[in-house]
Amino acid sequence: MDMYSSLQSPRISLFSPSLHRRFSSSFLGSSYQRLPSDRSTTGTQPLGIPFLQDKDRQDEHGLPYSDLAWRLENQSVKTESVYELSEYHGIKPQGSSLLQGLFNGMNVLAGVGILTTPFALKEAGWIGMLYLILLSIICFFTGILLRRCLESGPGLATYPDIGQAAFGYTGRIIISIILYTELYACCVEFLILEGDNLSSLFPGAHLSIAGLHLEGKSMFSLLTAIFVLPTVWLRDLSYLAYVSAGGVVASFVVGISVFWVGAVDGVGFHETGPLFKLSSLPVSIGLYGFCYSGHAVFPNIYSSLRNRNAYNKVLGISFILCTLLYSGMAVMGFTMFGEDTASQITLNLPKQFLASNIAVWTTVVNPFTKFALSMTPVALSLEELLPHNPDSMKHRSSSILIRTALVISTIGVALLVPFFGFVMAFIGSFLSMNVSLILPCACYLAIFGKKLPAYQVILCAMVILVGFICLVLGSYSSLSSIVASYSRPNKLNLL
Repeated sequence: MDMYSSLQSPRISLFSPSLHRRFSSSFLGSSYQRLPSDRSTTGTQPLGIPFLQDKDRQDEHGLPYSDLAWRLENQSVKTESVYELSEYHGIKPQGSSLLQGLFNGMNVLAGVGILTTPFALKEAGWIGMLYLILLSIICFFTGILLRRCLESGPGLATYPDIGQAAFGYTGRIIISIILYTELYACCVEFLILEGDNLSSLFPGAHLSIAGLHLEGKSMFSLLTAIFVLPTVWLRDLSYLAYVSAGGVVASFVVGISVFWVGAVDGVGFHETGPLFKLSSLPVSIGLYGFCYSGHAVFPNIYSSLRNRNAYNKVLGISFILCTLLYSGMAVMGFTMFGEDTASQITLNLPKQFLASNIAVWTTVVNPFTKFALSMTPVALSLEELLPHNPDSMKHRSSSILIRTALVISTIGVALLVPFFGFVMAFIGSFLSMNVSLILPCACYLAIFGKKLPAYQVILCAMVILVGFICLVLGSYSSLSSIVASYSRPNKLNLL
């Protein structure tokens, strides 16, 4: 989940009058809470009862329903809904057609990661394209596993719900923390992104106040944080959600602009590179992992479909189209700039061309609405620690202080670690590998256990192993590259 893809299509339910209520609880708040009428259980009915009744049934895939009653006997349905918080993504249950679901899937996957695919190809060599395709297949497979986990029993609606079904409340907490951390890290990336691209548009810009001197990148990152701060204070984000739902459009605009610069404006596609780079391959692993980190929202897409049997088709087409988009951008960008390819392809584009400026300004403007949308769930999780009286002036003041502190902390991290590509590689390695590969398989194995055929157990174990290896290698390599970048200040403009 990145800055272009944190929201779904506004066509579905972004303008509901009750949108502000959807932020009433966080993923940590409770499990299996009130669902829409067609899926809900009795207000305080223990979830163990229906699970026990369905214990010997099989689902549409021929798989047995899970015996979650042992874990959930004492869990009851609450009135405040995590499911409602998940509607923050702009999805209304049973509301979308196949075409709308496809747009949602594309909007989740086609995001700011497209800017880094040429850099990832440079880091891995041409063999990295095979890894991109392989990763898309694995992530599609784990997306299907999430669906089967959701169908394992009534009351499952979100990724943290699946975590609790598999590993109890500890599972919910762990998955929630990972998702919140990913959202927070995306906000940091947003500030770095804005600083890099705005400084390329206005080279030489600087700011001196009271003896404090800020160069272009740092200045623009700080100014961006100041501009987005009031949006973080908002409680109703429906209008921001509407504007931000065009991530897939922005991705295609950037892709077309880059192609225009290469094919029409005369830059050409003449550069080449080595077949394989072992030393920097782990960095590209993290970058490609970030591209497919949409699993936190897949349960929402599933719940939104009018015909939920179409979920596999929606997911499959979305992965195919996004893989074509990512691979096309990677090949175009790398063959245009070769070993000089920057971590954001927009930083390479000659500024005298109109298409270059369209690409850069699209990159700059589109994420502006998304900072608040990504930061709000993080803030809400902290606000749960406050006395529960959201209408009181004291609560509102405390909420503003918490949100302001979060924004200040993100700009602090962005200024301290201003290396866009390597920060994204770390997010993709450490967080996305957990969310997209390891946890879906682990939850699936925990929920269905010994009832699964041996080949599925082996396949899930292999995916977990691959995810763990990528996590370790990618995290180590990206952190090492960040440390090494401090000794290469002349190259910071490429990072």
